[in-house]
Amino acid sequence: MRVAHPFHSFVLSLVALTQTEKRSTREHKSALIQEVRNAVDKHESLYLFSYENMRSSKFKNVRLEFRGGKDNVPSRIFMGKNKLLQIALGRNAEEEYSDNLRNVAKLITGGSVGLLFTSRPRTEVEGYFGSMVEPDFARAGSVSSSTVVVTDEMLDRFPVSMMEQFRKLGMPVEIKTGKVLLRDGLTEFRICKEGETLSAEKCKMLTHFDFKVADFKVELVCRWAGGEFEMLSEKME
Repeated sequence: MRVAHPFHSFVLSLVALTQTEKRSTREHKSALIQEVRNAVDKHESLYLFSYENMRSSKFKNVRLEFRGGKDNVPSRIFMGKNKLLQIALGRNAEEEYSDNLRNVAKLITGGSVGLLFTSRPRTEVEGYFGSMVEPDFARAGSVSSSTVVVTDEMLDRFPVSMMEQFRKLGMPVEIKTGKVLLRDGLTEFRICKEGETLSAEKCKMLTHFDFKVADFKVELVCRWAGGEFEMLSEKME
């Protein structure tokens, strides 16, 4: 009787596992494409949106807002997998799932966009996003919305153990009379100026002093409804 070599069994198992993973990935992609197309059929309108300074905690409020929908049909939001979203809508006139969806698909670029399918009134949707701007702590690469300056009085609330950390972040400080103070005769230190692209170090300093110089906002780029396409923002034209 021939006995299978253990290595052969391992190779066969590995091949079978790889095939299963590929099939699972392919099925997942097909399912997502179908979900997007179902959303096209179920909802009256589609919006492509872009966002700045995204944090999951902030966007959670948007998802909660659109959890409910018209006639008990909840709105749907899709983010990520840009290529699959493009395929689902159709990238040209021959592929598009419905008239003019190709115009939405070509704008799905970069990592900061998403799709909202909804049957809510247009004025309600656009009014909500138009008024939604929330101050937030900046992250590296953000552009500061204001100039921020700190003084000795603002440093006074920090323990002396923070001195080394502030120095590593680029702030000229010393310990004097048992307090963290600016050194070299400085009376104030500018962390950043308005319009400046922020480094990771500056973002950490701003967070320590509780300054929110970035805005979390979601902008509607375009709208599609009943085969009609309309640009809503000039940024991505």
